[in-house]
Amino acid sequence: MSRRDKFWTLALALLVLAQVIASLVVPRGDALTIASDSIQGTLLLLATAAFLPNTTATRTPSHRTRAFWILTGSGMFFWLSYQGMWNYFEVYKRAEVPNPFIGDVVLFLHLVPMMAALALLPHLQEDERDARIRMLDFALLLIWWVFLYVYAVIPWQTVHVNEPAYSSNFNATYLTEKLVLLIALVLITYNAHGGWRHLYAQLLGACALYASSSYVANYAIGRQTYYTGSFYDIPLILSMVWLALIGRFAVRFNLSEAKRSQPLLGVWITRLGMLALFSLPWFALYAQLEAGSPDSVRNFRSTLSLITMVVMGTLLFVRQTLLGNELAQLLTESRRSFEDLKTLQAQLIHSEKLASLGQLVGGAAHEINNPLTAMLGYSDLLSASQMPPQEQNLAARIAAQVRRTRTLVASLLTFVRQAPARMSAIDVNSVLQTAMRLLAPQLDVEAAAFQLDLGTGMPPVLADSNQLLHVCLHLAGQIGALPHPEDDSGVHIRTRHDGYAVSIEFSSSAASSSQYEPLLDSRKASQNSTLSLGACARIVTEHGGRILAQRSDEEYVAFRVELPVAMKSSTPSELAVSNRAVASSSS
Repeated sequence: MSRRDKFWTLALALLVLAQVIASLVVPRGDALTIASDSIQGTLLLLATAAFLPNTTATRTPSHRTRAFWILTGSGMFFWLSYQGMWNYFEVYKRAEVPNPFIGDVVLFLHLVPMMAALALLPHLQEDERDARIRMLDFALLLIWWVFLYVYAVIPWQTVHVNEPAYSSNFNATYLTEKLVLLIALVLITYNAHGGWRHLYAQLLGACALYASSSYVANYAIGRQTYYTGSFYDIPLILSMVWLALIGRFAVRFNLSEAKRSQPLLGVWITRLGMLALFSLPWFALYAQLEAGSPDSVRNFRSTLSLITMVVMGTLLFVRQTLLGNELAQLLTESRRSFEDLKTLQAQLIHSEKLASLGQLVGGAAHEINNPLTAMLGYSDLLSASQMPPQEQNLAARIAAQVRRTRTLVASLLTFVRQAPARMSAIDVNSVLQTAMRLLAPQLDVEAAAFQLDLGTGMPPVLADSNQLLHVCLHLAGQIGALPHPEDDSGVHIRTRHDGYAVSIEFSSSAASSSQYEPLLDSRKASQNSTLSLGACARIVTEHGGRILAQRSDEEYVAFRVELPVAMKSSTPSELAVSNRAVASSSS
């Protein structure tokens, strides 16, 4: 405990000791009244000041916890204001406090902010949307408590002055309010845990001591045995000190732990607000049916009930409007989530199709390799035998085509395997040159030429050289397989550097200047083409890039592959090793 806390605690103890000595030693009179009122005013001032540091953002970062302390401090301030009005009459004017007393409404209202603070449920985790709806529920309850006081007490103070009826109704209403606060503290203490349970338990003890001492004092007033400074004030003084200690040492409670929000508590608070609204017509009906009340009191209560119904009905309309907006937003989010799930399901099905196709292609490629090996062996034997030159030339061409087929089968096996990519900094121009050397025999057979427009000073990209090579082979093969009646037809390949990306374009003579669109967005492409190009799109996506395409009628006529530029941490040695690996794959 710091020196300031010790001094502050000692001051509270001295004030309590002074009140005890004054109540037991000083006889009834002005001296006792002034001493007792001054002690109580000082204690309430210290208690209110003790709650103020808890309302700052530095000590209480949570908004709801800070609101809890602000409301609790407001209740203490109302109590201090009531004590100030009481001291004005008894200390300053040296006169009896009038009855009915206008300050009684302040005494009644000082418990309302405390109930509102508990209704915030600061010990529970709650999102911002629920908090907004909850605040309107609290407003309904607070308005109802003010209505209850005005309905039961004010008519006998202003409309038709009746001191016995005023005192009886005020005591009954104030007792009901104190009992509701104590019940709420019991329930919330049972529900909380950790530091919040300790805090609520301390508040329960202090409020229970205040409620019991206040009830005993009112009982003594009824028997005309109470006077200011009597021993009935000692328990009241102790409850003030207890609250002051709670506010002063609240920082020692671990209030950072929040329990999961429980919808049942919110439902009950909402139901209480609705019940408060539905009770208003019954209050108006009771006011008209009460035979012992004057007409002015009955009319006042009926008018008050109708006005309160309008105010609370307006708040209820605002609450329902907010709920409608929240429900519409939640419905939109649920629909969006459902669409995302459908998209994810389609992607999973597409991935399963690709995996199945890869297994099928892999098995077929292994089966094709066996006859190709036999064909290559027989063609080599024919080439080595004594045959006419024309037949040896045919055997050599057969062997060349078999070797080319084996290369394509090996590329296909590499293309469909599910091995992790080995990323390194590579030069896309070298990959394209290797791909064109591999595709040269196919393009010769199909009478299709290819044109390379390779950009200069191209930065390297971080990719797997084998996978990127197979993507280039497949896209170039797709363009080369298109019908090409024009003389300048064929495959046009261009590389460019655009900011943080490197683009590779594969186009035919049918390509136009129309805008590219993401690959596979069109639903008109054939299923086989979609599955084959989907594998290419998957590989490029794994490399952090994307494939764009142009369509003409039922065919793709151009592709653009965009890959991110490699980070500067890629060393020249990595680039050289990658280029040698790409070059070796063409042999």
